[in-house]
Amino acid sequence: MINHLRDWIFKNVHGSNLVYNICWEDPRCDRQVMNIGAESKIVMITSAGCNALDYLLDNPAEIHCIDLNSRQNALLELKKALFKHSDYTTLYNFFGHGSYSESENYYKKELRQHLPAFAQDFWDRKIGYFSGKGPKKSFYFRGSSGTLAWLFVKYMRSRKKLYAKVRSLLEAKTLEEQELWYNQVEAKLFNKTIRRLISNHYALAMAGVPRAQRKLISEEYPGGVGEFIVNSVRRVFTKIDIKDNYFWHVYIDGHYTKNCCPSYLVETNYAVLKERADHIKTHTTSMSKFLKDNPAEYTNYVLLDHQDWLAANDVPALEEEWQLILKNSKPGTRILMRSAAMRIDFFPEFVKEKVEWIPQEELEALHNQDRVGTYGCVYVGIVK
Repeated sequence: MINHLRDWIFKNVHGSNLVYNICWEDPRCDRQVMNIGAESKIVMITSAGCNALDYLLDNPAEIHCIDLNSRQNALLELKKALFKHSDYTTLYNFFGHGSYSESENYYKKELRQHLPAFAQDFWDRKIGYFSGKGPKKSFYFRGSSGTLAWLFVKYMRSRKKLYAKVRSLLEAKTLEEQELWYNQVEAKLFNKTIRRLISNHYALAMAGVPRAQRKLISEEYPGGVGEFIVNSVRRVFTKIDIKDNYFWHVYIDGHYTKNCCPSYLVETNYAVLKERADHIKTHTTSMSKFLKDNPAEYTNYVLLDHQDWLAANDVPALEEEWQLILKNSKPGTRILMRSAAMRIDFFPEFVKEKVEWIPQEELEALHNQDRVGTYGCVYVGIVK
């Protein structure tokens, strides 16, 4: 009974909300292993669309963004419209600052008519996310994951000494300094109450983590979900330079800076992304349905971690998806996927026969430089 309730909560969080307001995967790592070029045809999960725009800098012929949640595609369509029908300053007002006092008027006059109907419907109701009004003054504190970030930031800011040390951590100049400050704040950031909360199913559902993934971590990681999160955060803040880690900066500050932001918000990238924005197409459907309806020889798949859920809940759907991926691939096609688990062991036998997986030891260094740091493992396969 309790598991049905948890699944219901997750379904309702995902089915009626914008879940991700930023991508929570590091495209700098992705682009090192994907071999993207002018002939590339990429199929990927949309998430918040940041990484699709990042991949666009490598000039692929096509990027198809797939998501069952139309709100995620509506977010990417808004970003595309800002590239195609606006200017850099306005793009940065929306997605750099995360709040723009003229956002509602600008949307109605300049952007709305360039959006598909489903995106118009969403932003007609939610463009206020950017208004800067109310307790959540930034877009980056909106949606399910943003709300979780906002609550955590409120907790930190209510403890002035703790927050001052967190600010010093974010402004550290060296890894040694980062480690010094992090060691002073970890115990208070992750006390017993916080550890219980971050292991809670509802909190994880808000962050986009289904029960199946929570179970994977609980079973494989000593200390369970809470310990996994604490150790992951410790590695990010003590082993990876914080200065350009825009993932964590934005969820603490509520905005990016010109020196710490995704590639799509870098001013020198604006012109080329404006020219290439139409290379991205959004599709509100499942991966399998997209491949059935759009057969082709694709060169790259970015599956994120959604197969964790399929493996735990719908093995026939998992097998069908793999059959369609292989049917719509060619020798050399690259498949990038992540998992909450420390290893992936759910590949069907026919996948093992047709896909060569890059050894984990070869990916370890790259995985350890992931600025997000919240996945158990990353896999990269090459179709034979």
